[in-house]
Amino acid sequence: MAAKLGGGLSYRWIIILCIASFCTGLLFTNRMWLLPETTERAQGLSDGCETKESESDRDISMLPGDASAIHSMSDADIEPEAWRPSESEGPEVSPAPQDLDWSGTPDQRPKVFMVVGINTAFSSRKRRDSVRRTWMPRGEKLQKLEEEKKIVVRFVIGHGATPGGILDRAIQAENSQHHDFMRLAHVEGYHELSAKTKVYFATAVSMWDAEYYIKVDDDVHVNLGALSTTLARHRAKPRVYIGCMKSGPVLAQKGVRYHEPEHWKFGEQGNKYFRHATGQLYALSRELATYITKNQDILHKYANEDVSLGAWFIGLDVDHVDDRKLCCGTPPDCEWKLQAGNACAASFDWSCSGICNSVERLKHIHQKCGESERALWKAAL
Repeated sequence: MAAKLGGGLSYRWIIILCIASFCTGLLFTNRMWLLPETTERAQGLSDGCETKESESDRDISMLPGDASAIHSMSDADIEPEAWRPSESEGPEVSPAPQDLDWSGTPDQRPKVFMVVGINTAFSSRKRRDSVRRTWMPRGEKLQKLEEEKKIVVRFVIGHGATPGGILDRAIQAENSQHHDFMRLAHVEGYHELSAKTKVYFATAVSMWDAEYYIKVDDDVHVNLGALSTTLARHRAKPRVYIGCMKSGPVLAQKGVRYHEPEHWKFGEQGNKYFRHATGQLYALSRELATYITKNQDILHKYANEDVSLGAWFIGLDVDHVDDRKLCCGTPPDCEWKLQAGNACAASFDWSCSGICNSVERLKHIHQKCGESERALWKAAL
């Protein structure tokens, strides 16, 4: 018989208990290592669900910044961890702006008229699909638009905090189907919109030599023909910043929406921001987009993306063009203008800083306010 200890347990049972404890410890440790992947998978299940907000929640009549830039993001998207591409993602990563050669060597970038970057989020799959079904050409037509009209249209998105995670894989799969994304070397996050704007312009400049670079939100209706015709009128201006200009109040009170932590830079309490374009849609000429590319490391970021962009041009010799065709209302406003032969370049609801319930309403707005396909292909550039 096996020897026993004073308490009556044999050495055999002691060994069995030790082995059982060791296996339990291994199981617990493996469970802890799997938690991040499990958490990310749960976050990914919400991808494609659009957060609904009431009009009162998104009222921007007295707001300084750009409410349209507010997208629901998963927790993984707001982690401050720097993004590092995995080996499998290498071909999708846009060229790093710091690698550009500005020394005057022959430019190999395709020359185009305009690059339209549609700012989007991981959670906005339904919005992207509604855009594809309405004003954005798809498939061969998208390629034809680029080749014949020199108009490039892409959804713009960065990466999740977890390289190669479920969020990134979902975008890769979507891009394999539609081939209409521009991926940025940028970690998506609620408070990173100003940084994303800098990276977008720098990336677009590195890929195309365009006369204009446009940023638009994915809950805005755009008539590409009217937009291109509008921009073509300003070709003689080398440094032009085109949009719907505003000057909202600087909100110094903590805890309020669109609070500006650096309100003291704008003078006494109650002052307004300098003139800047609303964030739903704006366009920059080549020189201004290149300026951002060259100086992105020292361009300061304020709390609101549209304010940050306007700040980068203060002190420069820039033409600020206030064009209300870039911020028409939804029907009947844009419908009446279309019937009068003056199609809007962009339409949205001011109360929502975008189209309220855009997934459901964009098709209706496109039917009422969308220009004919012929208008786009016949647009004089």
